[in-house]
Amino acid sequence: MDKYKLVKKERQPAPEGEIRVTAVGRVAAYVSYIAKLLVDEGKDKVEIKAQGNALAKAVTLAEVAKRRIKGLHQITKVGSSEIEDEYEPLEEGLDKVVTKRFTSVVEITLSKTALDTSALGYQAPLPEDQVKEVDLEELSRPRGRKGGGKGPSKGKGKGDTAKGKG
Repeated sequence: MDKYKLVKKERQPAPEGEIRVTAVGRVAAYVSYIAKLLVDEGKDKVEIKAQGNALAKAVTLAEVAKRRIKGLHQITKVGSSEIEDEYEPLEEGLDKVVTKRFTSVVEITLSKTALDTSALGYQAPLPEDQVKEVDLEELSRPRGRKGGGKGPSKGKGKGDTAKGKG
């Protein structure tokens, strides 16, 4: 495939209330966005969608959101999606190449109102003692290591080394 280039597809923007999880997105950012939609903007439900490498992150996101926002009902649907990739030739005389592949897809609906309890993949809200409600400011505050990487490194330093001595 050295002689071909992938044709970029134009992505449609996600409709309001739909969160498309990517493998590189941060779960904390998604959780604060869900809290903003459900708590601040008063939306009734959100849909979390992911495919491929982002499946685990979508499930983690739903579980964290259920533990931060009280009374969330959940329905999970798992399936597959066909993706068509189109390659155009870099040299003359070659034809376009179209490849088809399947990828796993998950759709998780989180709702403040009751969903269809007989639906496959339905999960009732967690008991209130398992939910630690956090306000939106606390969710959006950066967490992690302190110091931001400033200061002297603790790895291989510049200075006296034992190399070549002895």
